[in-house]
Amino acid sequence: MTNWKDILKDEITAELSEQIDIFETQIELKKLEKIDDKIFAETRLRKGVYGQRYDNGQRHDGEQSRELKYPSGDKLKGPETVWDAPGMLRIKIPFGGVNPKQLRMLADLSEEYADAVVHITTRQDTQYHFVHIEDTPTIMRRLAAVGITTHEACGNAVRNVTACPLSGVCQDETFDVSPYAKAMAEFMLNHPDCQDFGRKFKIAFSGCSEHACGIVNMHDLGGIAKIRDGKNGFEIYVGGGLGAVPHQAKIMYDFLAEDEILPLMQAIGRVFTRLGEKKNRAKARVKFLVARLGLEEFTRLVEEERQILPHDERWTSYIDELPAWGENPIKKSSSLNGQVKPKGFDQWQEKNVISQRQEGYKVVVIMLPLGDISSHQTRKLADIAEKYIGDYVRTTVEQNFVLRWVSESDLPGLYEELNAIGLADPGAGTIVDITACPGTDTCKLGIASSRGLADELRQMLAPKQWELDEAVRNLRIKISGCFNSCGQHHIADMGFYGNSRTFKGYKVPHFQVVLGGQWTNNAGNFGLAIGAVPSKNIPQVVLKLTDYYVENRSSKDESFQEYFTRKKKSVLKEQIQEFTEVPPYLEDSSFYTDWGDPRVFTLGDMGVGECAGEVVSLTEVELQSAERICFEAQVELEDGKLDEAEDKAYKAMIRGASALLRKEFQDISSDPDEIVTEFKQHFYDTKLFWDRFAHGKFGKYLINRNENPPSNLNNDLVHRKIEESQLFIEAAHACYAKMMDIEKKELSGKAI
Repeated sequence: MTNWKDILKDEITAELSEQIDIFETQIELKKLEKIDDKIFAETRLRKGVYGQRYDNGQRHDGEQSRELKYPSGDKLKGPETVWDAPGMLRIKIPFGGVNPKQLRMLADLSEEYADAVVHITTRQDTQYHFVHIEDTPTIMRRLAAVGITTHEACGNAVRNVTACPLSGVCQDETFDVSPYAKAMAEFMLNHPDCQDFGRKFKIAFSGCSEHACGIVNMHDLGGIAKIRDGKNGFEIYVGGGLGAVPHQAKIMYDFLAEDEILPLMQAIGRVFTRLGEKKNRAKARVKFLVARLGLEEFTRLVEEERQILPHDERWTSYIDELPAWGENPIKKSSSLNGQVKPKGFDQWQEKNVISQRQEGYKVVVIMLPLGDISSHQTRKLADIAEKYIGDYVRTTVEQNFVLRWVSESDLPGLYEELNAIGLADPGAGTIVDITACPGTDTCKLGIASSRGLADELRQMLAPKQWELDEAVRNLRIKISGCFNSCGQHHIADMGFYGNSRTFKGYKVPHFQVVLGGQWTNNAGNFGLAIGAVPSKNIPQVVLKLTDYYVENRSSKDESFQEYFTRKKKSVLKEQIQEFTEVPPYLEDSSFYTDWGDPRVFTLGDMGVGECAGEVVSLTEVELQSAERICFEAQVELEDGKLDEAEDKAYKAMIRGASALLRKEFQDISSDPDEIVTEFKQHFYDTKLFWDRFAHGKFGKYLINRNENPPSNLNNDLVHRKIEESQLFIEAAHACYAKMMDIEKKELSGKAI
């Protein structure tokens, strides 16, 4: 066996080498049961090592979709996967910058230690799946030898720092933010002031405010490039985040000089460490701290901390190197000059090629289905990059690659070489370029198959994409396997997140339909759910909503976003109503399976076992009524009626709680205070309402609203309250299914 530790000892920094050695020792201690489970879990997460599940779905390897084989055994099953089962390894790629040498290493390691697939994430990272933990130290050493780390790619730390993949070449940017993102990533890695967070921390940089490449508004900390009095700086945003209840970031400073960016993050890290939630992980993100303290007080505390920070030369040392920062193309620019274009070139050029601000040069977007690229393709891409551009490859938050500094005259030749390896699919940034989280393929929290649905939609839309109305063709679809929004469903024209419903004793995979999200303006607006639809009907929903938009828009100039902002949400809900029905199992059993998984759908592999239900119970009717009230709250918000919207969001939760109480007790009060008291006693305190992963988070939304009614309502606050109401109702559905399962088991026991 190759001793990579000795071979690479002179190519890795002493600090990083020591960290990997320590982790290797900890693995051995864990094998001997001489290290605490919780301590080891935190350790491996900080090294980018995640557990994964195995039970559902399909995997696209960059060239084709293939079904997983559903391995069995104690080490290969669902949420109880033991620590040394093959899992996921996440690799940090600051600002998405990766060179050919690194690409070849990523390809080699995916073949030797994973499933020969390199996965691009929505944070510009890469991931391997099905990696044995005992192999991870070797992988880390070989990655480190080419300048890549997995450290703090996961865990309660500063995650990968993202930035516009067009930074430095974008026609609309204020200045290139790449060096600032790089400096931030290097400064925060292992920083002592950022090692005791309650949860993760995400940072993004954008070169402009109009586009979405940096999506600053959904980050804990974000900076948009700005120049004032001839000096570079940033408009600073803080407290953003998606997740179950999204928060749009708020402007902390309209201008902060470039030399204050790093000390600002250090000061925020100290405040977050001291005051951020540690026990309740559901409230442990910066967005909750900012909301609790208020932006003004949060800013005051950060500034107070900044004043007492000891000077660090790294705050500004990189700035002195900025004049030398930049990229030098390996080829002179030249035009096409009437060159013969290969078949398919024109469509590819239309959507996959972007003009740089540097005349004669182009950016080429390589669209990756489901964010996957095979090891073979990765290796060939490295060769192509070296031939045409040099080192300037970037990953994107839409799970693609971009090649920068392509001479226009080279486009036909580049297209042919990409096409030969299956990397020239047209339609980047369109309706077929779908973003999806891992979902039930590998994520323990996945409820529905986000990747399976994404692949189904792509296969449905790709053959006819050039026949679609241009406005429809340019839409973005984003899919998450659960409410946590790893697929960014909140900021899509059409977003979907996985959930489930119980129908006549069977679990049925569903997706909530989310409309109204804004991808542009750095994630300028978050959408709201309009209803849950069986997973197998989502393709029809996409077709219905897009057709309805084309037929009813005020003019061809009215965008999808403008149209759905103008339209009443009640009208939109009516359009999908026909697709919400579930046929009986014996009539069409396909509704009871998920995309890419032939087995009967279950939540058993994420925690809760199969359950039974009634034909139509009063509880189900009442829960549907709660959904209706929550939807009405959305309509009220749309009409600017903040008080009415917030009140209905609360009433929807009350209705959901009373539905559960009614299942257990014949006579219940109609008084909201008494309902909440009874709910707390019988469902929250007993933990019957609790979610295995979110714990009591969703129940707390009702209790907190009852105890502390909000004042000084604004649009963001009411929007958040409606989201909380929706999640409470979803949890009520899950609780009811749990109750039915308990009842079934009790009846079965009595029968025996």
